[in-house]
Amino acid sequence: MFTLLVAFLSFFGFIVAYNTYGHFLARRIFRISDDEIVPSVELRDDIDFVPTNRYVIFGHHFTAIAGTGPIVGPTIAVIWGWLPALLWVIFGSIFIGAVHDFAALVLSLRSKGHSLGDIAGEVLSPSAKLLFLILLAFILAIIVAVFGNVIAKTFEDYPQSVMPTVISIPVAIILGLVTHRFGISLLLASLCSIVILGLTVVMSASNPVFSVHMPNLENYHASLNSTMLWTWVLFIYCYFASVLPVWLLLQPRDYVNSLILYIVLALIVVGLVLAGISGSADIMGASPPLRISAATESGAPPILPFLFITVACGAVSGFHALVSSGTSSKQVASMKDALFVGYGGMLLEAALAVLVILSCTAGIGIGIVNSSSAAATTGVSNTTQTQIQIDSQTKTTSQEPFIITGRDAWNLRYNRNWKEMNLGEQVGTFIEGGANFISKVGISTRFGQGIIAILVACFAATTIDAALRLMRYILQELGGMIRFAPMRNRFFATAIGLLMAVGLALCKSAPDASYGTGGLILWPIFGAGNQVIAGLTLIVAGVYLIRKKTRAIYLMIPGAIMIILPLWAMLYNILFIFTANGQYLLTVVGIFIIFLAIWLMYVAFVAVRKMIEIEKNHEPNDKNIQ
Repeated sequence: MFTLLVAFLSFFGFIVAYNTYGHFLARRIFRISDDEIVPSVELRDDIDFVPTNRYVIFGHHFTAIAGTGPIVGPTIAVIWGWLPALLWVIFGSIFIGAVHDFAALVLSLRSKGHSLGDIAGEVLSPSAKLLFLILLAFILAIIVAVFGNVIAKTFEDYPQSVMPTVISIPVAIILGLVTHRFGISLLLASLCSIVILGLTVVMSASNPVFSVHMPNLENYHASLNSTMLWTWVLFIYCYFASVLPVWLLLQPRDYVNSLILYIVLALIVVGLVLAGISGSADIMGASPPLRISAATESGAPPILPFLFITVACGAVSGFHALVSSGTSSKQVASMKDALFVGYGGMLLEAALAVLVILSCTAGIGIGIVNSSSAAATTGVSNTTQTQIQIDSQTKTTSQEPFIITGRDAWNLRYNRNWKEMNLGEQVGTFIEGGANFISKVGISTRFGQGIIAILVACFAATTIDAALRLMRYILQELGGMIRFAPMRNRFFATAIGLLMAVGLALCKSAPDASYGTGGLILWPIFGAGNQVIAGLTLIVAGVYLIRKKTRAIYLMIPGAIMIILPLWAMLYNILFIFTANGQYLLTVVGIFIIFLAIWLMYVAFVAVRKMIEIEKNHEPNDKNIQ
């Protein structure tokens, strides 16, 4: 019952926060007015700027900001125990993450849908714009390259996830056409889409015949392994998703995927309730609430500050500001929808992160299948090891799987060296734990794993195509700033962005690694760099509020926290990890990010000081954003 209580209090807290703190920010701090004209109406072009139904844009925004971020981060962070990760997700999302997303969306809505880099130039100074845009393009290139690899590996490991992900593309295009061009009811189109994709999910997850396997052509060339071939397919899709009108593919696909995701998440919640009532899901018995010393012995970095960059999406993430100020601000049809999309979307992602934490602790504790060799190296008790060995011998004749439960099951996944933990295996931990919850609804564990694998693939796919479109916006703004006309063209800018991601993907993360993993070279600095962007976004929004002569403390304090913690983590990495291991590229990039953050903080300080001096002299305040 304690597991169920944790879930209930978390979800109830998010609902209360939306209806209290969220509305306070909208009315008292940002002073939202329904009469404000939004960019989708003022600049409508039916390519990027398209007024959109609030539920459709919410689905797009939620799936775009989520991806595998709120899955991967929490699955790794529970190595320190489930309690720190849970508290950071709950309070971080309410007071920092949701505020950050909402602020970025409002600022972009009030600056004609401009990106975060453009807004920084308007609020702080024109000189702040160039380096900010370069940083954003760099972070987005890493996201496209790494998420492409994650989706490709998911397709390879869970081939039943391919067909629903592919079928969602034509279904989305049809939905976009019938609702946007022919005025068909969104409810009717949504129901038809759910039925089609639901049948596809059921067929793919239940029958191996519908699994799709990519041929491995590595014998012809090392770069033609199945993972890299899937990566190429994804990159080609992303190019078209970036340049086509947003209402035709990107927006409806995200919306359609969100409908399936809501259903799968609802299944996990119902299963969690049933498991909690029956007592089979025991978070206290399955995993430790706090495990700092043991995590340190495993080679994990110190929980402070690394918890706060390990769990990014789900608590706070700078990438969300790029989505808010990139695609979402160009589709929100009314200013009154900003709170629902920005603040509400982040809280729903936090709820997903809570489910992930519970799946990787109480869910895994319900039972997993593994071998004696794995157990012997991961701290499973001697009694259980003996039983596993007995069953291992039996398995050779009976083929019956052996299931371990409780703390032994959790140890099998987490009582290991920090360096051995990787993205693919941790996503698999969530898939297993979530499937255990779904099994309580009467669905087989194998079928449940197929469903959640489809959820993961769909989530990640909605991030990679949105990220490339965002990179296109950033590069177009850079093209205008440096007066390079071809860069303003959406086809050319998308091609440049894709080449940046391809360049990373074609590299190897290590000499003995496979092609397609190159983005992982820079992944160690992504966490801190991403959180630095979140801090800078909050500082920029705080300076904007000071210009508007309203209370900025609700953004400045979270902004300071999100500058200090990631820079602390970045400095730790540079001093004790990167230089010690000879990772000089990471060292240089890390120093650049630290320099950029300090420089932009200085620019913000100068801007605030100038405003104070103007106020003292009773001079009119310059306002670049209306």
